[in-house]
Amino acid sequence: MSLESLWVLCLLLFLDGATFAIATTPLLLAYGKYHPPWVVALAAAAASAAGGAVQIVLLRWLLSSRHAWTRRFAPTREKLESAVQHHPSASFLALVVARATPLPDAPLKLAAAAAGYPVPRYCAAILLGSIPYYFALALLGHTLKLPAWVLIVAAALIVLGVLVDRIRRHARPGS
Repeated sequence: MSLESLWVLCLLLFLDGATFAIATTPLLLAYGKYHPPWVVALAAAAASAAGGAVQIVLLRWLLSSRHAWTRRFAPTREKLESAVQHHPSASFLALVVARATPLPDAPLKLAAAAAGYPVPRYCAAILLGSIPYYFALALLGHTLKLPAWVLIVAAALIVLGVLVDRIRRHARPGS
């Protein structure tokens, strides 16, 4: 199996989706040049949604009330559970829209995990939201055919920027 294989992309996106989800964009740009964008979008969305299922289960466990450090968040968790129960379609739509954009969806992931959002519904929202966004990234990768070193340098610059921002924030008095 070669590194350009769609199975490798799916494995990488599953692992990325189950963990911190930081490599999705460079992976889709890279694999867009090897496969038709619609194939990349569908396979990647399925793998990412499966990884997201693992992630939400792990987050749910981490945020559960059996851990002493999460007990102080019980009132917030109760409000989230109530909101999800009373507005399930709004929650679903919010997850779909958040996933369909390049904006971070971590706050919604955490809210879904804390509120006990159903894993199958969460996966469906991730899948539906990912397809158009992943298609756009794969199409961009297919059109531009960026060399791997450009993607690696861009990813490194983003990580460096985040680190510099964190250091700068902690260096400020009172932050």
